[in-house]
Amino acid sequence: MSARGTSDGAIAVIGLGRFGCHLAGALTRLGHEVLAVDRDSDQVQRWAPYLERVVQADATEEDALRQLGLADFRRVVVAIGVSLEASVLTVVALTEVGVPQIWARATSDKHARILASVGAHHVIFPEAETGERVAHLIVSRMLDFIEFGDDFAIAKVPVPPSLVGRSLRDLTPERYGVLVVGAKLPEERFRYATADTVLSKGTVLIVEGTIAQVQQFANLG
Repeated sequence: MSARGTSDGAIAVIGLGRFGCHLAGALTRLGHEVLAVDRDSDQVQRWAPYLERVVQADATEEDALRQLGLADFRRVVVAIGVSLEASVLTVVALTEVGVPQIWARATSDKHARILASVGAHHVIFPEAETGERVAHLIVSRMLDFIEFGDDFAIAKVPVPPSLVGRSLRDLTPERYGVLVVGAKLPEERFRYATADTVLSKGTVLIVEGTIAQVQQFANLG
């Protein structure tokens, strides 16, 4: 993977602590190109054999991000957890280079508010969320995702644009691979899915199926 001209599926993970490494590994297993970045040379050397591309750089410096081609990435995850200052400055630098989707790790509610105020689009708390789960959320339109083992998952997803105006009677497991178990229409509460429910723009669905089926359904156009 070259630094510039990256594919749309490429994702950068900044910070190679336990969470950052688990996340980078999970994204790689999902078939995405991953650029892992850390300012500590020991961490870079430690994880180089396990990740496709690992580089040493100070991600708080805008020039360093540009040299790595981060301006060409659509999604970047700031997984830094030890230094609040480095975490915040990295988000600021990513905002300056124009990254459209910045995911940032927070270690407290105060940290989360600061990250959001300086430009983070999504704030995550890895103490409560696994790297595998966050990886699925990053690479799809899913709003929430729970894996139960044996390749089974339940997800909350916005209704795909192509299904707006259709009834749940049309969304059969045979056709779409997932079972719709709940629906929340705009301005309404979640309720059990019924065949007569008509999907409008802004509807949120609860679906179940294999991990691959749920992921594929969430990414329908």
